[in-house]
Amino acid sequence: MTSSRPSSAWRPLVGAVAGTMICAGLAALTACSSPSSRFYTLGSSDAPTTAPTTAPTTARTASMPALLIEVPPVEVPPQIARTAFVVQTGANQVDVLEQTRWASLPADEIRHALSQELTRRLGTIDVFGTPHPEGVPVYRVTVSVQRFESWPGSHALIDAVWSVRALNTQTVLTCRSVVSEAVAGGNDALVAGHRLALDQVAAKIAAGVEALDASPDARTAPAAQGMTTTARARRAAASVPCPAD
Repeated sequence: MTSSRPSSAWRPLVGAVAGTMICAGLAALTACSSPSSRFYTLGSSDAPTTAPTTAPTTARTASMPALLIEVPPVEVPPQIARTAFVVQTGANQVDVLEQTRWASLPADEIRHALSQELTRRLGTIDVFGTPHPEGVPVYRVTVSVQRFESWPGSHALIDAVWSVRALNTQTVLTCRSVVSEAVAGGNDALVAGHRLALDQVAAKIAAGVEALDASPDARTAPAAQGMTTTARARRAAASVPCPAD
């Protein structure tokens, strides 16, 4: 009678195959049990999550606003220029949360959030990278974030230097906004705190755009009154202060 047990010559091979299968099974279990990443965005949307079923969606074309803005890419500190969350754990120490991430790079998230809020507050559109008609004043908003700090259970802080330039006259208004929002524990609260802080920064920038737009020297071409562009820009900048806190 032949035995069904493997011969001694095959036993090492059978053991190796069994070991490989066990390791593969353990690896699969580990992968299934590893925490999934969570993604956050600083932008917001007022659009409904589902389309209405009672009527078809129609396209609308808005009329040209009284002024336009350009929001170019935003500068951020190198230590937060990654999609993973960077949270403060001390004055000189941070943690990088690889499983908690921004939907895009923080610079893109900040630019998108500011563009959304500015267009809403000013009733305008962001024409960065898009041709625009003559005769409509355009204001370029440049933002350099000096600090973007996330303190879990404490506060979210944004320190930004921003400028508004009237492209018609090259008049520039440069200001700085430092906003700190108290937050509860958890990453959801940190993201909400940064959104509130960015809304406040956007409010200051919008006020700067409106103040510059109200200045005759910022809207009028220099040739109209025989002044050079530099002279008019300096006079206009001196007459438009940064928005008060």
